[in-house]
Amino acid sequence: MRKTHLIPLVAAVGLALAGTAQAATKTTTFNVTATVNANCFISAGNLSFGNFDINDVTDTTATSTINVRCSKDTPYTVLLSSGPGSFAAREMLNGSDKLIYNLHVGSGASDAVWGDGVGGTTATVNGTGNGVGVAQQNPHTVHGRILAANNLTAKPGAYSATITATVSY
Repeated sequence: MRKTHLIPLVAAVGLALAGTAQAATKTTTFNVTATVNANCFISAGNLSFGNFDINDVTDTTATSTINVRCSKDTPYTVLLSSGPGSFAAREMLNGSDKLIYNLHVGSGASDAVWGDGVGGTTATVNGTGNGVGVAQQNPHTVHGRILAANNLTAKPGAYSATITATVSY
């Protein structure tokens, strides 16, 4: 009977001695990576000319703002579609009736037509991103102009057009 009590005692002493021995260790390293892709967000406010009076010989003007937020140091360009008509003479429509207007990069009638860089338009409305979480310092102003001389036969009604603003980066 003594033998059966001795085996557990020897096992307990062996385990106690094993716990005080040094454990071996190994180490390794690993990389942590991420990629930040260039990215932009664009939004635009509506441009409303209000009431256009064909008896008024002065041009009717209005503005809108395009906001662009891009990842830091990302260069971008803002392009505008022609909408109905052409870049030379954009059209707002009321059924088949037309009201001719255009969109410019500046407030003057002779300022460059804001388009997509083809057909005599400019696509040089650009900037560099400050970071998506940071407010842009330079929102882009769209200058709209209805030339009175081009619309002397416009019929009464509500005219509209849809322009697509694109940020290229």
